[in-house]
Amino acid sequence: MTPPEQRGLDPELRLALEAILLVVEEPVPANTLAQVIEVGEQEIVDALRHLRREYLDDGRGFVLREVGGGWRLYTAPRAAAYVERWVTRGRSGGLSRAALETLAIVAYRQPVTRGTISAIRGVDADGAVRTLLSRGLVEAIGRDDAPGQPVLYATTTTFLEQLGLGSVAELPALSVFAPLGAPPDEPPFDGYRQARRDLGRVTAAPEADNGA
Repeated sequence: MTPPEQRGLDPELRLALEAILLVVEEPVPANTLAQVIEVGEQEIVDALRHLRREYLDDGRGFVLREVGGGWRLYTAPRAAAYVERWVTRGRSGGLSRAALETLAIVAYRQPVTRGTISAIRGVDADGAVRTLLSRGLVEAIGRDDAPGQPVLYATTTTFLEQLGLGSVAELPALSVFAPLGAPPDEPPFDGYRQARRDLGRVTAAPEADNGA
């Protein structure tokens, strides 16, 4: 009898697994995938093994590995030279404003979770964090003790090298960039978005008065 993992893979299950595996940033357990896709855990395991073998047999540029109690896609070892070339010379262009804002938050608040970054910026920070991780400017350094143990991020030596700094202690004080006057009180964790709106109204007020 043919083992389950060697049978043809259901197209919808393949679609779901590949889509999730492309966006996860750390190995995801099979039971978590089973809960999200709403199928049995053994069916997920069989499907993952099928994909792992298929990618190897087809000579893809990526492989599927079971590591750290979960599954994740990685670049194929034989493609290492191309990946290294891309990392060192292939990328061009500067960072987006969202990525720069996120990098500044990490630099001055590190270690910091993605949730805190999103709260400070007032928008979801997933895309910006992924960009900074891919550029080697930030890295995961552990997990917070808060519920769910979210990942903590900090800047890297690459970040220091690109800014010509010996350590983050050499970053200019935030007061250099702040407007004159006493700094506002630190908003509560869930109040950053409103604080940004209030600050925008304050800075816009002088222009309105001058216009009048």
